[in-house]
Order: sequence, then structure tokens, then C-alpha cells
Amino acid sequence: MELYFIRHGQSVNNANWNNSDYEESPDPTLTENGYEQARLLAEFLKKKQTITNDKEWNSQNRYGFGLTHIYTSLMERAAFTAAPIAQALDIPLIAWKEIHEEGGIYSRENQSKMQGLSGRPRSFFMDNFHTITLPDDLDETGWWNRPFEAEDERQPRADQVFTELLARHHDREGQPEHRVAFVSHGGFFMRLVCAILKLPWRQASLGLRSWFLLNNCSISRFDIRGKEITVAYVNRTDHLPDHLIT
Repeated sequence: MELYFIRHGQSVNNANWNNSDYEESPDPTLTENGYEQARLLAEFLKKKQTITNDKEWNSQNRYGFGLTHIYTSLMERAAFTAAPIAQALDIPLIAWKEIHEEGGIYSRENQSKMQGLSGRPRSFFMDNFHTITLPDDLDETGWWNRPFEAEDERQPRADQVFTELLARHHDREGQPEHRVAFVSHGGFFMRLVCAILKLPWRQASLGLRSWFLLNNCSISRFDIRGKEITVAYVNRTDHLPDHLIT
């Protein structure tokens, strides 16, 4: 199995990171730059979808990606990034609720800060993403609709996602290789890397703190074959022009 982790395009929260007058959205959508990043990424993956040489080592995807599955977080910025990719590649788009960003959907300001909110309802996704496969339990009350995700809930969620990913897509006798894309979030990427590599959360040597930086619409690749995990690359952005690397 090859796992491709794609961070969502630039969101309005991302674009206003240093704007002290901006009130953060609990579920921000993409900016114009974000939509353009997603469009260019979809075009890039479409051009590189076909595996043109299956005999040579393809660790940098010089001979194509050959994606077989696309999963998306149900946060708006991820779903609107994933949809054009799935459409361009003609691959079903599958919602995976548990690959959301840390904290979930929650209020960011005023007296209700850190209070869990509902998230978008089933009708929103059906109206905007006509081919998406949604969880059976998603209804009009919203996909989140629970308290703020506490710190001690986050790593176990990532651990479970990785366990489930292997159950769905790990090597099986006679099964073609699966090349799986996650369209998700920077904070969840950190948790997933800790799950995959069994790393302590944000702890580096000599008392330093660690973080894997991901740009918007970047691609990171992990190869999982037999008992081996190989980190092929992290935060690839060569499919974007300089002015869209955010």
C-alpha cells in the first residue's frame, strides 16, 4: 500500500492567521487561492495518474501515481479540496469522519469558546458533492455534533485510523496494490505520523519540540509493504507555482 496524505487548500482561517481583527470560523471554507491550489493539484494528479513504467523504482512518482482510493475529512476545506481530485481521476470520494482536524467543530470566540458545534448536515454534502459516499449515521443534525475533542482523545483517534487503514488496504495475497489518498489536515498529519512511526507527541532531542510542516495542497507519501514502512517524501509542493505555496 502507498498512502498519500494531502493537506487541504488554503482556508480563510489560514489566510487570516496573523489578522488580529479576524474572528476564526469553526469550519472555514477555501479562499480563492485555496480553490486554485485544489484545481492545480487535481490537474497535476490527472496528468500523472497512469503508471507509465511499473518496472522502475517510482519513489518520487516520476512514472505516475495510480491512485485507487480517495478519502476526505468532512470539514469543508478538505471536502472542497478532495472533490476536484476525485472528479478529475474518476475515483469515488469517500468520507472518513475520523480524519478530521484536532478539536473537531467548535466555537472559537467569546463566551462559548471551545463549545462543540454540529458541523455540516447530510444535505450540505449531498448538495455540494454529488458522488460522495457518506457515513450511514450522518443526518441533518450534523456530522460532528459533540463536545470539543479533548487532548487525550486525539492520539487514540489517529492510532485507530491507522489500524483501520491497514485493515482496509494492507497487502493481501492476490490483491492489486492500493494507492490511497487522504485529504486532511496539518494537525491530524502530526498525529498520524506519530501513530505510523510510533513517535512521542512533539518531543525532539535535547528538550526541543518537533513539528512536521505541511503547506496547503502539499503531498506526503508513505509506503507500507509487508513489515516495512518507508517515508518516501513529506510536504511536496512542486505542482504549485511559487505564489500559491501557502
